Amino acid sequence: AVSMDAIARAASVSKATLYAHFASKDVLFANIIHGACQENVSAGDFLPDAEMDIGQALTDLGGRMLRFLLGARPLAIYRVVVSEGTRFPELGRAFYDSGPGLFRTVFGDWLARQHAAGRIRVDDPVLAADQFISMLRGGLYMRATLGLAAPPWDAEIDAIVAAAVGVFVRGYALG
Repeated sequence: AVSMDAIARAASVSKATLYAHFASKDVLFANIIHGACQENVSAGDFLPDAEMDIGQALTDLGGRMLRFLLGARPLAIYRVVVSEGTRFPELGRAFYDSGPGLFRTVFGDWLARQHAAGRIRVDDPVLAADQFISMLRGGLYMRATLGLAAPPWDAEIDAIVAAAVGVFVRGYALG
């Protein structure tokens, strides 16, 4: 609900200078979210070693991913995007393209390589990536997003990841 005038004052620049860099408040907001996503982590940081056992690789990936998503900053960014995304569609697009959408693509590519190497059978790697991510982002993530769950979550995270990996590996097993 802040105005461009207030932003310009807080940044100690003129409103004209602000508009020279950002065409509108939603473009400015989208740039802030994009920067926060880039600052948080690279999508490839989560990918495990390609030579690992697929179950162990997914366990490592799932644990790192869910712990990241439950961090204070990622949760805060997600809450802002959800609350402001309908008013600022560019914000939602910037967030998705810089975070979830990018990871979905990178993880899908990784799954395609696992398929090509004969470790799993995945006909649609991007769909499979969505399914795995969705299993991780279940009840605990929802409660944390709503402020209903407080850390420590390690035992629950480990149980969620183990269950997701079990379902995923059985669903995409060879043969």
